[in-house]
Amino acid sequence: MSKQFKILLIAITVFAVISDSMLLPFYPTFFRTVFAINDPAYVGTYLAASCFVVMVCFPIWAFISKYIHVLPLLVYSQIAAGIFSLSSFFANDLSWFWFTSMAMFAFKASYLLVYPYLMSLEEKTKHVTTIATLSVVVHFGAILGALAGGVVLSALPAKAAFLIMALSDFTQVLVCAYLIKLAPSKQQPEPVVASAMSSTRWPIYQLGIVMLCFYFSAFLIRPFFAAYWQSMSDNANIVLASMVFSIPAFMALLALCFDQWRQKKNTRPINLLIVFILIITGVALQASPAYLVVIAGRCLFGLSLFIIIVRLDLLLYQVSTPDKYAQDFSKVSFCQSLGVLLASYFAGVLVKYYGLVMPFWIAAAGLTLSALCLWLLSKQTKRHVCSAYQGTTSRAQ
Repeated sequence: MSKQFKILLIAITVFAVISDSMLLPFYPTFFRTVFAINDPAYVGTYLAASCFVVMVCFPIWAFISKYIHVLPLLVYSQIAAGIFSLSSFFANDLSWFWFTSMAMFAFKASYLLVYPYLMSLEEKTKHVTTIATLSVVVHFGAILGALAGGVVLSALPAKAAFLIMALSDFTQVLVCAYLIKLAPSKQQPEPVVASAMSSTRWPIYQLGIVMLCFYFSAFLIRPFFAAYWQSMSDNANIVLASMVFSIPAFMALLALCFDQWRQKKNTRPINLLIVFILIITGVALQASPAYLVVIAGRCLFGLSLFIIIVRLDLLLYQVSTPDKYAQDFSKVSFCQSLGVLLASYFAGVLVKYYGLVMPFWIAAAGLTLSALCLWLLSKQTKRHVCSAYQGTTSRAQ
C-alpha cells in the first residue's frame, strides 16, 4: 500500500467526520430555529433514530463489501448520500426532512468501511500507530466539524449545513474514484498461524458488550453539552460553545504525542482501569457550575477517552483476522452505535425531566459499570481474552 493511497483513504474519513459533526452539538438549536421545536426529548429521539439507521445499515454495507470492492461501493453510496443531503436542505416539511436525512445517514454509513479496509491492507506491526492516527483524525474532524457548525449557525441559515454535507459527500466520490486506480491488486496475506482468539467469534461479542456500555456512557454527555455550557455562561456565543465542546479533540492530539514519546522512552503504559478512573473523574468534574472546573474535566475526559478508544479498537484487530475485519468491525460497530443510540435518546429524556446536569452523573455511573464489565470479562475468559487484553495494554497508549 503506497503512502499516497493511505493518506487519501484517511482523507475520506476526515471529510466524512467533519460533515457529520457539524450539527452534532447544535441539533437543539437547529430544530428550534428551523422547525420551532424546543423539546429536548424530540431532539434526543432524532439523534437516536440517526444512530439506529447507521447501526442497522453498516452491517448491510459490510455484507455487500464481500461481493463488491469497497472503493466502487463507496462511489455509488456517497453519490446517493450527497443527493439526500441536498434533499434535506430543500425539505420544508418535517416528515420529509426526517425521510431525507435518515436516508442520508443510511448511505453515509458506508464510509465506515474505510476503517477495516485500511486495516486489512496494513501490516500487523503498524496497527497501533494506524489506529491512534485514525482516532486523532476522527477527533480533529470533530473539532473542525463543531467549529464549522458554530460558524454556519451563527452566520448562515441552519439548513446550510446540509449543503456543506453534500459538498463533502461529492468530494469523497471524487477521491474514491481516483483511489480505484491506485488500489493494491490484493490485500495483505493472512498470517499463516491463526491466533487462538481468532478461532472463535465469542471474544468479538464480549468486546461488543464492553463497547456498548462504554459508548453509551461516553456519548451521553455529548448531545446537550453545548446547550449546557451556554446555560451556565453569561456569554451564550455559539462559537465559544463549539470550542469548549471540541476540547477533547485537542487532548487526543496531546495523547498521541505522549504515546510517541512513551514508545521512544520504552516506558510502561498506564493501567487501563486507572484510565477509567480518570475518565470518570473528568465526567464528574464537568457537572460543576464553575467554568474552569468544567474545562479541566473536559480536558481529562478527552485525554482518557482517546486512550480507551485506541486500546479497545486495537483489541478488536487482535481477536479478528484480515479476512473478517469488515464483518467483525460491523459487529462491534453495531454495539457502539447501539450505545450511542441509547445515549442520544436517554440524554433527551434526562434533560427534559431532570435538567442539563443529570447526564454527567449517569455517564459517570455507566463508565464505572464499563470498567467493571471489562475487568469481569477479562477474568471470566482468561484463556482467550486476557492474553490479548494484556497485549493491548502493552502496545496501545
